[in-house]
Amino acid sequence: MKLDDTDRAILRALQADARTPFSEIARQIDMSSATVHDRVNRMEEAGVITGYHASVDPKEVSLGISAFVGLRVEQGREKDTLKKLEDIDGIQEVHLTTGSWDVMARVYARDAESLRELMFDTIAQMDGFARSQTMVVLGSPYESKELPLDGMVEE
Repeated sequence: MKLDDTDRAILRALQADARTPFSEIARQIDMSSATVHDRVNRMEEAGVITGYHASVDPKEVSLGISAFVGLRVEQGREKDTLKKLEDIDGIQEVHLTTGSWDVMARVYARDAESLRELMFDTIAQMDGFARSQTMVVLGSPYESKELPLDGMVEE
């Protein structure tokens, strides 16, 4: 789908606060609410907008530890391993990567003991697991859920 400046303005507003009423977005970009609604529907149908989510502070829901985990999986077991990772509580993100690790995962746990259980009792016991490296997050001074929409190159 080809996005124009108006589409990008709507996306910026929704990324900043997905609960912004279409009437407010329309006022910000000098359009009618119906036009904004139609454009959002079009972007949803095209798969540009994939959902709306609440941003939750992990610490406020007793998830005090976050870590990035690099995983090496046995050759030929990648699909099975990826599917199993999706079903494990505590794994928030799974990414296929190049470099030293086949997979990078972001995990959350209540405390150090819970992280140890996740790593040693769950992940390390999976068929296809070869090795891993866990990097505990000490702080996150900057995180953004918003994609940079300015300067996008049109196809």
